Amino acid sequence: MTMRMLFTPVRIGTLDLPNRLVRSATAERMADFDGVPRSQLKTLYQELARGGVGLIISGHMYVHPSGKCHREMTGIYSDELIPGLAKLADAVHGEGGLIVPQINHGGMQCSQETVTETIAPSAIDASFLKRPAREMTRGEINQMIDAFAQAARRAKEAGFDGVQIHGAHGYLINQFLSPFVNKRTDAWGGDLAGRMHFLGAVCQTVREQVGPDYPVLIKLGVADGVEGGLIIEEGLQVVAALESMGFDGVEISGGIGGKHSSSIRGGIRSEADEAYFRQWAHEARRVTRLPILLVGGFRSLSVMEDVLTSGDADFISLSRPLICEPDLPNRMRLGLQDRSSCISADRCWAEKEGDGIACKCPLEKMHK
Repeated sequence: MTMRMLFTPVRIGTLDLPNRLVRSATAERMADFDGVPRSQLKTLYQELARGGVGLIISGHMYVHPSGKCHREMTGIYSDELIPGLAKLADAVHGEGGLIVPQINHGGMQCSQETVTETIAPSAIDASFLKRPAREMTRGEINQMIDAFAQAARRAKEAGFDGVQIHGAHGYLINQFLSPFVNKRTDAWGGDLAGRMHFLGAVCQTVREQVGPDYPVLIKLGVADGVEGGLIIEEGLQVVAALESMGFDGVEISGGIGGKHSSSIRGGIRSEADEAYFRQWAHEARRVTRLPILLVGGFRSLSVMEDVLTSGDADFISLSRPLICEPDLPNRMRLGLQDRSSCISADRCWAEKEGDGIACKCPLEKMHK
């Protein structure tokens, strides 16, 4: 059997991965009211590790109570949560896997069920928001920078293999980068350099907590997809600055909010529909030496291999296919399957509290 590039070992920072398949973060909704993981989350990660994925990126975890995006979101905002988080890391390591938590603050996109008011770099009331958000004070900005740093410290203390900072999909870091949201006239806004100030400060303080050798990744929205938002030319300037900030790798994504600019596309039925952020990754490759992780509609082995061999990306990130089939990496590696069974119908989300994320599509399974 010919060795495919997808299953060759590779490194991100100091972290050695057995292959180039990454489980991209999603909202699992498997935590209690305080953000403590329920046992079903540990089971989910164990299944992913047994399924052969090279790296698991956890669902987003909130770094501060003001940034809890939705109910049943896992927390990383307090030292009291470290023991529960350590159980997740230990469970994955027990299966021979690797895992990094994605840390996040929802900003303007937090649910009414989880926070009393939403905050953002500037006051905003967009059509895709459930309610207006108020402008953050300078004190709150500094507080949230420290919240990211302390969350990264907790990730390291819990035994995770690195950390990924969420800078996409309309959450707080993306909001600071976006001229659609960030109208500030102080040092935290204005031109792109000012709007990048928050991200740079987050990475700097994270590094102060975890040291120079701990893998720190970012999921970056390189374009917002809304009028007046971050455009790809600016997004690429952000990508170009990431290495000097101290990041070890970047996952390319996009879309700030609302269905028309969503990072998730349904109805993927052919290879032509796949890898819909590929052009952005291709352009990012020209401006950074960092490893590039690419997410966005991958379903077939042939497309994954083509992206890797072209050099457009170094890793393939999957979310919905691994909800559908957590053992897909092993099946592809063994030559048992060359395409995901996922039909991209977006029926993964939990329908009621306690369910957690799961595939609910009426699939004709490719295997039993």
